[in-house]
Amino acid sequence: MNKKKFLSIYAKSFNWAGFFLPKKIYEDCSSLYNFCRTIDNIADDKGKISQKLVDLEKFHNKFKTKDFNDYIVKELWQLIDKYNIPLIVIDDLFSGVKSDLRENVEMHSNKELLVYSYKVAGTVGLMMAKILKVKNKNALLGAIDLGIAMQLTNISRDVIEDFNNNRKYINSNFGKIKDTIRLAEKFYKSSFKSIKEIPLSIRFSILVARRLYKKIGSKILSTNNFENYKNSGKIYVNSFGKIVETLLAIYDFIL
Repeated sequence: MNKKKFLSIYAKSFNWAGFFLPKKIYEDCSSLYNFCRTIDNIADDKGKISQKLVDLEKFHNKFKTKDFNDYIVKELWQLIDKYNIPLIVIDDLFSGVKSDLRENVEMHSNKELLVYSYKVAGTVGLMMAKILKVKNKNALLGAIDLGIAMQLTNISRDVIEDFNNNRKYINSNFGKIKDTIRLAEKFYKSSFKSIKEIPLSIRFSILVARRLYKKIGSKILSTNNFENYKNSGKIYVNSFGKIVETLLAIYDFIL
């Protein structure tokens, strides 16, 4: 089987930012993303919830038993050993994805939303920081904050799609979408303070990724109302926008 390149297929903003990473670091980040995307695909694919739960448990057992016949599991364990990634972080990721495998998912508070966002994205930010050789405690916390901010942006963007899949992370109105983007902004801001602790050769890539995701939030706000938001389809940053945000990231880098 050819190795899957989920990073270039599904995470175009991350893939763009990854261009500025050293090649080996990029490859390790891609291996991590393959693992995370495999888990997500189990939860998001069409099919019965009961079967998805079985499939998720099978993949979790492959991971726990180190089934190296699965190259995605093998590569993740190589990253764990190489970068000293805590196993509890991966358990949190599985827990977060499993919480989506219900007939109806509904959250009633920002606390629930933030706990969920930590589990499915803050964990990924932390694992990514380990691969990027971040050691400073505040910088590691900043990586979690950046992951949470990006997840809140995703949730704000995908309200209609999630609602159609019986997932109600936030209420389907523009006021709540704006509130969630403002909440994400707080986490983007706190993550920026710790980026200076990231090794210099890697810092710019993270600044670019942060800029690109923040821009998605700005584009959501620019729709101005729920009707325009619904009619906008999947909101993303086009190639020209990516170039602009990359240039603006140079200013962040100087700061």
